[in-house]
Amino acid sequence: MSAHKLKLHGQALVAAFQFLTRFPIPIQVPFSSPVLTRSVLYFPIAGAFIGIIVAGVAWLLQLFLPPWPSAVLLLALWTALSGGLHVDGWMDTADGVLSHRSRERMLEIMKDSRVGAMGVLAAVLLLLLKASLLAELLRDDDRLELVLPLIAASPIWGRAWMGIAIAGWPNARQGEGIGALFAGVRKSTAGLSLIIGGLITFVMVVACQNSIETSILITLACLLSTLVAGGVLAIWLANKLGGLTGDTYGALNEAVEAVILLMAVIILGTTYLFS
Repeated sequence: MSAHKLKLHGQALVAAFQFLTRFPIPIQVPFSSPVLTRSVLYFPIAGAFIGIIVAGVAWLLQLFLPPWPSAVLLLALWTALSGGLHVDGWMDTADGVLSHRSRERMLEIMKDSRVGAMGVLAAVLLLLLKASLLAELLRDDDRLELVLPLIAASPIWGRAWMGIAIAGWPNARQGEGIGALFAGVRKSTAGLSLIIGGLITFVMVVACQNSIETSILITLACLLSTLVAGGVLAIWLANKLGGLTGDTYGALNEAVEAVILLMAVIILGTTYLFS
């Protein structure tokens, strides 16, 4: 790999963190097409940093607080680490697609900075679901070696799926908006991002002293949940809007995160798999 490409990948890694998180990285990189299209490769790494911090704080909080207060504090931290970017996309997407207007009107509603009733309701229900799932997971404090990596995996797969959505569906705004900044992302880059997400998940589960078999099972469960939930929602949104937008990428991230947490609760409830 040439020095120029190495520089681009270094800038892309920084751009992924600056775009998807609120980690203070005092490095200026150009948000140009060569950088942003490569940054998709590093989306799961940015998600892993969020997940590891949230899981670490979860371990600390469960020593002092019951599950529900811990879950609410964790969700506040989780949202703050991404600056609420994806929740905002979730609300704007709900306002648009649930308005049952024409495609053009839906896209106009999504561009409006004001949040409507459907957006507020969608956000409240999403946050309630995620908080309840976190509380249920934290209730199982005898199996933190499974709970913590599953919590950490959620933001990894949400951001990995964003890359798949960017590469897999056209931009509904025809060259406008945030989605246009990522025009030209290769499907191979997005696919490799998904593989990176799987490798990080596997390593995290193994690092928490789980068996190879359990780690493979959890990684495959995360992959399958992401493909099904992310795929169904992306297809539905693309059919409604004629493609995807920056807001829908955020919405897809939130949906996949919630589904991974739901899958984690189901897995931990299936006790015979881990007895």
